[in-house]
Amino acid sequence: MDVMQLLNLLADDPRATVCDLADILGESEENVQKGIDELEQKKILCGYHTVINWDKTNIEHVDAFIGVSAKPERDTGYDRIAERIAKFPEVASLYLLSGTSEFMVSLNAKTMREVADFVGSKLAPIEGVTSTVTMFVLRKYKVNGMMMDMKEELKDDRMIVSA
Repeated sequence: MDVMQLLNLLADDPRATVCDLADILGESEENVQKGIDELEQKKILCGYHTVINWDKTNIEHVDAFIGVSAKPERDTGYDRIAERIAKFPEVASLYLLSGTSEFMVSLNAKTMREVADFVGSKLAPIEGVTSTVTMFVLRKYKVNGMMMDMKEELKDDRMIVSA
């Protein structure tokens, strides 16, 4: 079975059924399920996520990115600090970066106050954290490859060119 093709199919449509995947891949359902199970056990497939356009709901929702500067620790580098940050349930994603900040924290909350309280009372006091920069998401145009519902004038109106 072509594992790369399976991964690409699941990345494009996490809701694809094993039956549909088997048809596309030309494999038996049993082989596809076995492949998925192995990928999950190896932590290559780490989850299946839904993209929600919160602006279309009546639910309060705030997304924020927080740049975190930190000093590495002897023997563990940034790993121990990352483990402490990642344990907070408010943290949706955490990345080690190159650039002006060592970490980028993605946070989902109900209000800006919740984000501010998290930064002030939980994130900033962590030993090794030297500074934070909070950025609130004002509008989403594209999330995980999915276009959000945009006004007609913002849609792609480029001409199709083929060779």
